[in-house]
Amino acid sequence: MTPVVDQAVLEAIALTREEYDLIVARLGRVPNELELGMFAALWSEHCGYKNSKLLLRLLPTEAPHVLQGPGENAGAIDIGDGLAVVLKMESHNHPSAVEPVQGAATGVGGIIRDIFTMGARPIALLDALRFGPLDDPHCRYLFAGVVHGISFYGNCIGVPTVGGEVRVAPCYRHNPLVNVMAVGIAPRDRLVRARASGVGNRLLLVGADTGRDGIHGCSALASRELASDRADQRPTVQVGNPFLEKLLIEACLEALQSDAVVGMQDLGAAGITSAVVECASKSGTGVWIDVQRVSRRETGMTPYEVMLSESQERMLVVVKRGREAEVQAIFQRWGLHSDVIGEVTDDGLIRVLDGGTVVAEVPAALLTSPPLYRRQGQPPPDLEARVRFDWRTLPPPTDYTAVLRRLLAHPDIASKEPVYRQYDYSVQTNTLIGPGQGDAAVLRLKGTRKALALTAGCNSRYCYLDPYRGAQIAVAEAARNIVCSGGRPLAVTDCLNFGNPEKPSIYYQLEQAVRGLADACRALAIPVVSGNVSLYNETDGQAVYPTPMVGMVGVLEEAAHRRGLAFQRPGDLVVLIGGSGAPTLGASTYLEALHGLVAGAVPALDLAYERRVQEFCLAAIQADLLRSAHDVSDGGLAVALAECCIVGALGAEIDLPPVERPDAWLFGEDQSWIVASLRPEDWPRLQALAERQAVPVAVVGRVGGDRLRIGALIDAPVAELASVWRHALEMAQETYGRRE
Repeated sequence: MTPVVDQAVLEAIALTREEYDLIVARLGRVPNELELGMFAALWSEHCGYKNSKLLLRLLPTEAPHVLQGPGENAGAIDIGDGLAVVLKMESHNHPSAVEPVQGAATGVGGIIRDIFTMGARPIALLDALRFGPLDDPHCRYLFAGVVHGISFYGNCIGVPTVGGEVRVAPCYRHNPLVNVMAVGIAPRDRLVRARASGVGNRLLLVGADTGRDGIHGCSALASRELASDRADQRPTVQVGNPFLEKLLIEACLEALQSDAVVGMQDLGAAGITSAVVECASKSGTGVWIDVQRVSRRETGMTPYEVMLSESQERMLVVVKRGREAEVQAIFQRWGLHSDVIGEVTDDGLIRVLDGGTVVAEVPAALLTSPPLYRRQGQPPPDLEARVRFDWRTLPPPTDYTAVLRRLLAHPDIASKEPVYRQYDYSVQTNTLIGPGQGDAAVLRLKGTRKALALTAGCNSRYCYLDPYRGAQIAVAEAARNIVCSGGRPLAVTDCLNFGNPEKPSIYYQLEQAVRGLADACRALAIPVVSGNVSLYNETDGQAVYPTPMVGMVGVLEEAAHRRGLAFQRPGDLVVLIGGSGAPTLGASTYLEALHGLVAGAVPALDLAYERRVQEFCLAAIQADLLRSAHDVSDGGLAVALAECCIVGALGAEIDLPPVERPDAWLFGEDQSWIVASLRPEDWPRLQALAERQAVPVAVVGRVGGDRLRIGALIDAPVAELASVWRHALEMAQETYGRRE
């Protein structure tokens, strides 16, 4: 019979009674306190992926250009010229809800470490954020803190924040989402994996001294629902030091030039425990470590605290035996302290010593084998009624120009300049297209003719109404953003944000979203090479919208092929590429902004057609036929046209075709639809290319003047629309940063 452990203890470390019994059965004995803490950390949802790992196996992860798929610190793809792109996206939602500045800052630090741990130099960050309504003082406090945390860490460390998105909805009031994507570049043949191989090789802990911050961050904070009162959870949030991490980047990349380094792993969730166990498990080896050899910044720390501390800016480096001093000297030159804390063994055990006393001894394979759950999902009971809503029962607006102004002022659509002007997005001098200038960020690859296109985002409202199609659209739109910027999509990294998966309605959302991602990635031939899952994003039973965030990387073979969204020159033709021909207002920002409705069927998506549209657009850009390109998304065609005018500081005269519902044509969020501009003399060639590739293209107007006119329904000075768009976010949170 399993000995009784107090239920409160298990709840505090997010283990169920059944999981505890399984630990005892597999271990063949009762774990001591430290061993139980190690199990709790590595069997947590955050580390063990108990509710998602079986679903994630549905995702396509292979392609000829994939060098490293899921399972390492980050994914890697081959882009030619002897270079690899390394990419990863992760969340820091729960810490940011508790302490927004440090929660967001350490999220940036953690994802950067995932990149340089692979031997890559970090070159870009993107952040995808969700908040509650900005007329709420607490939401403004979270908004201000998160943005400050991201800007503080990224700016100090010298990695540009070049893209992302910000969206607002009531469901994020108590659970903001802070998803950060990082991208790096490495020589293709110098990628490093997290391995603890070679019996007798030494384990080197380098960077910050270990403190008590972040203990139980992965189990008690990130693997269960949040409480309304979070004051007692602040100690579980880590504290970051970007200046120290900058030294770590340079020192680690230098150390990796030596063949003395066998493997490397950053210390994130679960700290030393996770780092040593993952390295040993992947290599089929064991390790011993002595906690007394770990430098500490606080006195009286127990082995439990040392092993589970999530203090930031620390790295585990596996070094060939006898060459420790050589590697330590490199770190010393960068002003970094390092300790030899243990070595690799051949017995498969994780053995923790406190001086001469063994205080924990557990098989590595057991620690990395949590139970995996496949649950029965059910749609939310009110979903069918929401989706059945017929938008045609609503009367058309009487003032279309006023509707456009209102949509441009919506927080999801309004300019994010108040956010990104706090970021240094041009440091490293690679940024060719920065925030607000195009559908994706574009960065040069120095020493080559190539460039990278980067984007991250998701329409959470779509995923709430239809998680399967919403996830497909997230992939399709990310790829469309890459293509409109001149790149060919090559790889996805995702961050899946959902509520409590133990609830049938949430598990339904998770399963359907993963299936949607998988089907879309297969149809568009874009593999998923890395990612993260963040569950239990809910407070007092209120879950966030299902938010499967999609980060994507594409490559421009010629950096000169980059395109922004702005109209370029008076007299250019405005064309529409693709579109279904049957616009709908279902699930649109229009319904939400004007009628307070999150309802209706999500727009249809034909993935084979989407791929043709994207291939045509990319071919037209590479043939230098298009001067600008911008996909139609939130707010529909009218908003897309307005954004092209605003960013280009030029007007346009657009024809309105005879349609039954002009509001659907103007504000419906039809998929596979792109607004582009071109020189009039290039129209015959573009038309011929469209005919060959069977993609509809139509001239709908011309660039020129200082007003946007769309038929007889919309007429407004571009400067007036620009003022609404640029200042709306500031006006929505004019008491910026005030605490409740």
